[in-house]
Amino acid sequence: MTASTKPRGRLVVISAPSGAGKTSLVRELVHSHPDICFGVSCTTRQKREGEEGGRDYQFISRQEFDRMVVAGEFLEHAQVFDNFYGTPRDQVNTQLDKGKHVILEIDWQGARQVRGAEPSCVSIFIMPPSRSELENRLRQRATDSDDVIARRLQDAVNEMSHWEEFDYLVVNDNFGEALQEVLAIIRGGGERSRSNRAEIRPLITGLLARDS
Repeated sequence: MTASTKPRGRLVVISAPSGAGKTSLVRELVHSHPDICFGVSCTTRQKREGEEGGRDYQFISRQEFDRMVVAGEFLEHAQVFDNFYGTPRDQVNTQLDKGKHVILEIDWQGARQVRGAEPSCVSIFIMPPSRSELENRLRQRATDSDDVIARRLQDAVNEMSHWEEFDYLVVNDNFGEALQEVLAIIRGGGERSRSNRAEIRPLITGLLARDS
């Protein structure tokens, strides 16, 4: 089958609260599977240690971001904390037309926009196994102050409250198992990871409890 006759790839949206491990999962999927690529978003935030422009994000100014919004160049865009993020529409379509499965690693606001623009996309929400484990992961990064961590934990509850908007829910307790679950979903399977499964309810209740 030639490149011109390859089936169009699948657009996959992956969201999670900060610290749930979605970035590590996405990086491993892209690294290990040539038919899966990362949809590189634009962001106005500062580059973190180890990040590379064009690979992790396209780091742009607020002025350039605003220009792209006005020009309608984003498939989705949103404000997250004090920064802005957006996914260039043309870049995604180019990869899909090549038969690549494109992963968008975005927050729930962006995911909602993408579902509206591309109803055929596959949406996956990554959950931490507990609130305490989420805090541990944020602290292990050693990149944020205590005040920022506290705000991220508060905002995580709001982020996780949108889990029912997604087709699939994967709990990232064991990295290898979570990786295989996400891969199965991208490949067209993953029925056991559907977000409406009854057994996930107790975990959700604990994660969303305001007094946890």
